[in-house]
Parts: sequence; structure tokens; C-alpha cells
Amino acid sequence: MGCASSSTTPTFDHTDGIKTSYSIIVKTGDHKGLSTNANIYAKLINNYKDKDRQSDEIHLDCTWKNDFYAGSTDIFPVKDLKHFGHINELELWRSGLAADSWYFEWIKVKDNDTNMTYAFPINRWMSLGFKMMFQQNDCQLPQFAKFSDQRRIELAEKRKTYAFVQQVAGLPCQVIDRPESEKFSNDYLWDIGSHMAVDKIDGAVINSVTSDWKSLDDMSNIYGKAFPVPEGMHNWRSDFEFGKQRLTGCNPRLIRLCTEIPENLAVTNGMLDLAGLTIEQAIEKKRLFIVDLKITQHRSEDDYLDRICSPIALFFVNDESNLLPVAIQLFQTKGDDNPVFLPTDDEYTWMLAKMWFNNADASYHQSSAHLGMTHLLVASFAVATHCCLSPSHPLFRLLAPHFLYLMAINDLALKTLINQGGWVDTTMAVGRLGMFEIIRRRFKSWQLCIDGTFPKELESRGLSDPKVLPKYYYRDDGLLLWNAIYKYVSKVVDGHYDKPENISGDFELQDWHRVLSSPVEEQGCAIQGIPGDGSFKTKEDITLTVASAIFTSSVEHAAVNFGQYDNYGFPPYYPASLNGEPPKNKNAKTTEEDIFKALPGKHKTLSVMEITKVLSMKATNGLGDFEVQYQFDPIGSKAVNQFIAELKEVGETINKRNMNREEEYTYLYPPNVPNAISI
Repeated sequence: MGCASSSTTPTFDHTDGIKTSYSIIVKTGDHKGLSTNANIYAKLINNYKDKDRQSDEIHLDCTWKNDFYAGSTDIFPVKDLKHFGHINELELWRSGLAADSWYFEWIKVKDNDTNMTYAFPINRWMSLGFKMMFQQNDCQLPQFAKFSDQRRIELAEKRKTYAFVQQVAGLPCQVIDRPESEKFSNDYLWDIGSHMAVDKIDGAVINSVTSDWKSLDDMSNIYGKAFPVPEGMHNWRSDFEFGKQRLTGCNPRLIRLCTEIPENLAVTNGMLDLAGLTIEQAIEKKRLFIVDLKITQHRSEDDYLDRICSPIALFFVNDESNLLPVAIQLFQTKGDDNPVFLPTDDEYTWMLAKMWFNNADASYHQSSAHLGMTHLLVASFAVATHCCLSPSHPLFRLLAPHFLYLMAINDLALKTLINQGGWVDTTMAVGRLGMFEIIRRRFKSWQLCIDGTFPKELESRGLSDPKVLPKYYYRDDGLLLWNAIYKYVSKVVDGHYDKPENISGDFELQDWHRVLSSPVEEQGCAIQGIPGDGSFKTKEDITLTVASAIFTSSVEHAAVNFGQYDNYGFPPYYPASLNGEPPKNKNAKTTEEDIFKALPGKHKTLSVMEITKVLSMKATNGLGDFEVQYQFDPIGSKAVNQFIAELKEVGETINKRNMNREEEYTYLYPPNVPNAISI
């Protein structure tokens, strides 16, 4: 039997011109170290419309070469099956060594006479000596599954493979041991590995920069071939730039409409420059906004947050629709040693107050906005999905592309960046344990029905009206993507749950709800706000939950991740750490020397630049351009095509908006938004 192979490796075609009635096309998964020399066998079945036909055993083998390399597509011509007809089932098994790993993505059977192709998405490891049956398109709710025993056994094994635990008390649950199928692909591992190596900087540049900075201008000498000038270096001193960070920086979810002044914020009307308005008038006109970082407050000796502030800041939209800071208080409790800093203060005093505010903001960003509520939260969704939903489940096929490489990158980060004494401990003021404390506090209050539902989350901050807070491009573009994702999920959910009994009868779905929402001590993920009050009851409940997981793993992560180098890459703009103590006396004279003495030294700065540069690189496909194809059934395929078309329209809208914006906001342009958290 001849064979041909196509992938990133050379293509071979040795059919010798033999015309065959059918061809079997096999796609092997692209996982590191994945290939097999095992003997693979298939049997084609046609019981369509009461027919009862089975092919003989078909040995998928090329005698002169190894088959099934990672990421390859192998084509096996099949003879003696003329007029076999509709192929709606497939039996598959293997022999060989038990340690010989092989992961199928899909098999397609092509009728060469009619050009009809029958798809069998597999997306599974092929176990030794276990015959598996697949229906065409392999997408069924469990109560309608023909091979229910096989499905039950398979899920039981997956629960062992994806066993999870709350590895750090109070944080989202994670898989105990990363499964083989959660490794990086060969190509992706090489790519990220090459970037993780420290960039080579010209020796003259290194020698020109001392261990400590001589001046603020001295910092610009560090940029060159290896490190481009980050956007944050431009106009970083300005209040306009400081206000813009709240809207389009890498932590755009903290600002909210100010409806009253907190009792612990010591501001009065006479202090603030609000373009002639009183505080009450500015609040009434919805021009006053607040960022309150009380979540970073040092509360006890063991919360490890004594090295950062817990600031409150007020921002005002001026007559030019620009957001400007008007007051910063660095700690939560009023007192003589906790003054309110103002733009009218001495230049360097005000600059130092903004830097300490941004240090707290950066600590929250890396802890909660980035690591906790995207990487770790979505990993919790992923383990629950693998443990509860069969690969044949339509919701598994909908969600799986958005978990690609997630567990691999989390594993890499926890071992190389967030390990004891690692990058976080040595470069960030918050430190590893302080980071865990912030995540713990945020996860305790996070609710999917509010925080995971983008329109509701905006509403909770008083920012759902696009007329309130102009130039909030994160909101404006994010809503376009939320709506596209919600429609996409709705089409799949509506297609499979067209009857209420399909929801109540889907025991895998209901188990997914239980695992997502149950407390950790009841073997759950402890995610709050899953709609349905104990079980899914409506299509809207299901759609909201799935859309939240997809939005968080794609859009939200893109917003908080890909601007890291432009923010952290210039330390005065968004400092990961600061030396000394935050200012507590406005009367003390602050100089430029005090500013650069507060900044981290050369080597720490280079480390921050290197890691945030790597983290800001996009290495996987844009939203809707799926690396792995999971949906072949008519409902899913149609939904994907419509999703791709809508994302194209969203991209065109964002491009038009950017043409009229003072500065482009490109983080949420669909091709720039990866499907999954892979970096």
C-alpha cells in the first residue's frame, strides 16, 4: 500500500499512479516528542439508513518509512472498496509498544469517485489494545451517544489524568501533573525557548550604564538592537500619559465612575482642580473617576504586602476629553503621614507619588489581572472541562481551542518565574507570596456573572455608557469582541440544546456545573457566580459561562498581557519595584536624584525588560484562526464560519476607529488576540 505525507516535513507521494476508490487521511497531533511506529488499524462502517456494511481490517502503514510524525498528515490509499457508500462510523485500534505515544487530531475518509469526504475528529491519545468507535463528526450530547460505555470509561481515565488541586490555598485550582497532551508543540517550544534566552546587548552599551542610574536621561542608553524603545518612554512625565494608562495600559479594569468620595480619602473642594466645578458637580456630570487599590493594603505580618502602597487616586475628564489625575493618596488611612498629593505639588514630589501609585498598580496587574484572573482562572476552567466533558461533547469542542498550551505556559511560569527566589521575588516589590495574597483576595470576590461577563463588569464600574469616560478604547473594542464571542457560543448552544430536556438530561454538562462551582473541599473549583443556582437550567446560563471562559482566555488576556513591555520596559513609567520608602511628607524637597535613586538598578531593570519583552510577543494564531480543528459537525462548522466573518467586521471597525483616534489601540484587534493563553 503506498502512502503520502504532508506537514512541515517534505511531502511524499508514492501511490505509483494507482487509482483507488477511497483514501484515508490521518492528522497526528503536534506535541513535543510525539510520533509512533505502532501498527494502526481501521475499519470503515456504513450503517447509514439501515445499511450494514463493514470494510475489512485496513492496516494504515507505509512499509518504507515511519508514519505519524508529530504534526504530520499521512494519506493512505485504500483499494477494493468501490461503491461502499456513506461512511458514518469508524473503528480504530493500534498494536505495538505501550510507551509509543500517538495522539490523533482527526481522520478523514475521501471517496475518490464522488469527492465526498467523511470527517472523524478524534483529538485523543490512541491506547494500546483498546478498540475505539467514532461516529461521523463525533459531536453528540452524552444522552444521545451511541458508544456510551466507551465514553464513560474514557472520562473516568481523563479524571485521573487531569486530577486537580488547589496548589496554593485560596487560589484557583490547577492540574496536579501536567498531562502529555498539554506540552508545547515542537515548533512552539523551540520558538519560546529561543526568546527566553537572555538577549545579547552590545558590550559598549552595558559598560556605558553603571549599576545605578546617574540621571533619568541615562536610562535611555540601555535601548538599542536587543531592546526597542518602549512606548512608555515617550511623554512618561505627563499627567495625560498617567491618565491614559488607566484606559489603555496593561491594567485597564480598575478605574470606575466616582459616585461619592470615600471617607478615608482626605480631599476637599478647595484642593482639586476640576475646571471650575465642585466635587459634587463633577460627580453629577460623571466626570470624576476613582481607582482604589485597597486590595493591596498591608493587613497582617504574613500577607507580605508591606513593600507596596495601597493608594486611592481621583481622575477628572477635562474639557478636551482627556483623563487627568487630580489627587493621589498612597495609603488607605487618613493621617499627617499620609498626605494627598496633587498636580500642583513640587514637580518631583508629584512624580514620585505617581511612581509609587503605579508600583502598586503594577503589583496588582501582575498578581491578579494577569496571573490570577486569566492564567490560573482559565486553567481551572480547563481542568473542569477535561474532567467532566467528553471530547465528543459539543461544548468541549467549542472550548478546547481556547486552552491550547495554557497548562504548559503555566507550568513554565510557575517553575521559572514564580518559583521561590525566582524572577518575581527578585524583581517585583510584591514578591511571590505577596502576589499569592492579592490573587487570594481577588479570587474570593470574583464572580462569573459579574466579573466574567464583560458588559456586566463595565456596568458594575459605572462605565457601560460609551459617553462616560471618553477614549476608553479597551471598553469600546472589548464590547465588540464580547458580542462576537457571545453570538458564536449562542449558535452552538442553541443548535444542541433546542429542547429544555436536552439541558436537564445532559449529565456531563450538569457535572461540569457542579465541579466549576463546588467548594474545594467538595472536589470543586470554587468559581463563584456560575449561573443556574446549582445546575444549568437555560441556554443563556450555558452561553454565559462558556463565553466568559473564551473571552477571558483570549480577549482579556490579550488586553493585560501584550502591553507589558511598553509599560514595564521603562521603569519610571510603570515600576515593578522601587527603592526606599514612599513619600509621607509633602514639605520635604524632592529632587531628580531622589527619583532615579528610587528606581531599580541596571541588572534588575534589564531582567524586567527581558521577561516583559518575551511575554509581550504573540506566537500563536489570532482569534478564530484555530491551530487545532475541533468542530466538524454542521452546527459547529457553521458557527465557526460565521464567527470568522464577524471577527473580520470587528477588525474593520477597529481599524476605522484607530484612524480617528489620537493614538492607536491595537491590543484587541482580532488578529492580535490569540485564541488561548500561550505566553
